[in-house]
Amino acid sequence: MKYRSLGKWPIKVSALGFGCMRLPVVGGDASVIDEPEAIRLLHYAIDHGVNYLDTAYAYHGGNSERLVGRALKDGYREKVLLATKLPCWLVEKPGDMDRLLDEQLQKLQTDHVDFYLLHALNAREWPKLRDMGVLRWAERALASGRIRHLGFSFHDQFDVFRDIIDAYPDWCPCQIQYNYVDQDIQAGAKGLHYAAAKGIPVVVMEPVRGGRLANLPGPVAEILRRSAGARSLADWALQWVWNQPEVALALSGMTTMAQLLENLASADRSGPGTLTPGDLAVIEKARSRYRTLFPIPCTDCRYCMPCPNGVWIPFNLDLYNRAIVYEEMDQARRSYNEPRRPGEDIRAAACIQCRECEDKCPQQIPIADWMVKIHDALGNG
Repeated sequence: MKYRSLGKWPIKVSALGFGCMRLPVVGGDASVIDEPEAIRLLHYAIDHGVNYLDTAYAYHGGNSERLVGRALKDGYREKVLLATKLPCWLVEKPGDMDRLLDEQLQKLQTDHVDFYLLHALNAREWPKLRDMGVLRWAERALASGRIRHLGFSFHDQFDVFRDIIDAYPDWCPCQIQYNYVDQDIQAGAKGLHYAAAKGIPVVVMEPVRGGRLANLPGPVAEILRRSAGARSLADWALQWVWNQPEVALALSGMTTMAQLLENLASADRSGPGTLTPGDLAVIEKARSRYRTLFPIPCTDCRYCMPCPNGVWIPFNLDLYNRAIVYEEMDQARRSYNEPRRPGEDIRAAACIQCRECEDKCPQQIPIADWMVKIHDALGNG
C-alpha cells in the first residue's frame, strides 16, 4: 500500500480509503448489510494496508456506523483512522450536535473519531450551522477528545466552498466529489488547488463516479481500452485522481472482494505524476465523449432517498440513462413496467412533484422534472 501526507498534519493515510456507503447488502435492501461479508471485506482491506475508513450517520439507513463499530473489534480500531459525519440536516438547535455525536460514538463503539466531518455542506446548511456556533462547538468537542480533527464534505459551487475553507484554518479534511468527468463541477479542480494551497488535505469521493467509470458505454470504453494495455477502466479513473499530488486519498465504496482486490492493486501502483502526457490526453478524450452521452448526471449516492411517496429515484434515473446510452429502450420499458406487489409503485409515475429530493441532491438534478420525462418515455401510456 502507498501512503500519502495529510496536508500540514504529520499523518500518513493510505492512498485508498474504504468508503462504507456501498457495503454488500441482503435482498437488495440497502439498510440490511450482509454483515459477515462486509466485515470480511473491511478486515481484508485493513490487513492489506488500508488505514482510513469513512462512514456517516445516514449510510445504509443508519446501519453503516453500527457495522463499522462491530468490524473494528479485536484490535482493528487501533489500526485505522476513522471518519464519520454530522448529519447537518438533522441539526435544529445547538444541543443536537452533542446528542448526535454521542449517538454516533455509541454506534461505533469508540470513545473518539479521528475525523468528524460536517456532512454535505452547501449554501443552505453551512450558514445555518455557522450561525448556530458549530465551530465553537467543535472546539469543545476537540478539547474533550471525542473528535481529533474537524472536517467537512461538500456538494455545491466553488464560491461556497471557498467561503467554508476561509472560515476555519484547521479543516482536516475537506471531502469533495472529484473524478475525470466531474473535474469542473462543484468544488472541482479549482477547489482542490485552493484547499491544498492552504495546507488543508483533500479527500476525494466518487473517484469512479459511483462505479459508472468502471462500466462505461462502448464508445468511451473503446477510447481507453485502445490505450490501456492491461489497465482496467476503474484503474484509469483511480490513477487519474492519484496522479495529482494535492489529493490526500481516494475513497472507494467497495461491495465485492473482486472490487477490493482490484483497487488494492491499483493503489500499489499509484503515485503523483505517474501518468504520462499521452495517458492524460487519452483520459481527456474519454471525458469529452462521456459527457456527450449521459443525459442525467446521477452518481447513485442515494442522498435523495427515501422518497416520501415510495419512488425509487436512483432506479428510475439509472434505467433512463442506460436506455439512452446503451440503446436498450425496450429492455428499460420491460423493467420499468414489470408487475410489483399490490400498493407498491417505485416508478417515476408515483412522483407527486413535492421536490423534497431536489434539496438533498448533490448534483442539483431537477428530479421531479425528470420523473415526468422518464414516465413519458418508459411508461405504457
